[in-house]
Amino acid sequence: MFTFPLHLIVEPRIVSRAKISSKKRLLETLAELLVHDRPELDAGEVFERLLERERLGSTALGHGIALPHARMTHISDSLGALVQVHEPVDFDNQPVDLALALLVPQEATDLHLQLLSNLAAMFSDPVLRNQLRTLEEPELLLLTLQRWKSST
Repeated sequence: MFTFPLHLIVEPRIVSRAKISSKKRLLETLAELLVHDRPELDAGEVFERLLERERLGSTALGHGIALPHARMTHISDSLGALVQVHEPVDFDNQPVDLALALLVPQEATDLHLQLLSNLAAMFSDPVLRNQLRTLEEPELLLLTLQRWKSST
């Protein structure tokens, strides 16, 4: 059973009701959040890595969810950021209003794939998606992620 990693996202890396109108700006916002408390990371470099990954194929999962992700050399543990968008943005011809970005260490291939798989399964839960869309406070969004339990 998957339990949301408590270290993955901290409250300052969550934005709710963001007024964002494009995929590019959404990725820029996620990059800025990811580097919030990580002086060894550069928002421009993180944005470029996220964009490079998007060029390989969309990270939109459907149901309004996107999981942009990339590997980075300057980190030793996975980092996440969450943006809840006020109005859905066009993300490769799919409307997205919830985006969770993930950075993993460059060498963490298996961990990266397992975490992505678990997060995709987590976001396939319609109850969770609905809860995340109705909450407005970053603290409550974080608690909802942390308390989620698989129904299988």
